Amino acid sequence: MDCKLYKKGIVTGSFALTLSLVPFVTFAQTEQEWRDSLSVLNEKIRQVPKSVDLRLRKAAVNIELGQWNYATDEYSRILELDPKNLSALYYRAYVHNHERRYELARQDYEACLAVVPRHFEAQLGLAIVKRNMGQKVEAMDEFNQLVQMFPDSAIAYAARAGYEVELKQYELALFDWDEAILRQPENMDYLMSKVDVLLILKRQKEANALMRRIRALE
Repeated sequence: MDCKLYKKGIVTGSFALTLSLVPFVTFAQTEQEWRDSLSVLNEKIRQVPKSVDLRLRKAAVNIELGQWNYATDEYSRILELDPKNLSALYYRAYVHNHERRYELARQDYEACLAVVPRHFEAQLGLAIVKRNMGQKVEAMDEFNQLVQMFPDSAIAYAARAGYEVELKQYELALFDWDEAILRQPENMDYLMSKVDVLLILKRQKEANALMRRIRALE
């Protein structure tokens, strides 16, 4: 069974690939409300210091408040209590990636995949980290692995397409945008990204036809 630990979204444009991660389920709160939540959680943790659930919640609030180092420390404490905790491994990797500690992020994503080899989010995260590290061949290998493991996933094809555009591999990107669109025919981001690639390839007629399709969906 594929592991789904968080609500995910991926935005891939012509020259950008961005992974958006939302730790747990969050609600619109003011900064003061988040700080109040943190105070409550700190008090509960003092009462039950070995509660993994409470510490996961605290780390999520740390992230909401931009307290990245505190979040890292909290996930590390959780992993001392439970060395194979998937949430802690995954989100510590996320924090490391955000803070550009790419080697540490890579290690955590790989540890997560060692526990659950078919972990979609960790596989995608590993590809993104290697891309951020400038390891082009290795990153493409990870994107290829993602598509091979999850051939029904539009996100997998979109992620690889976005990276192919960055590498100026436009024909390959066009194929992958088609595969993503085949799986999500009304995804506007995918459709517009394909238009961008068509324009780069100077295939104006096809781009115009696709734009008419997009306008019909609006």
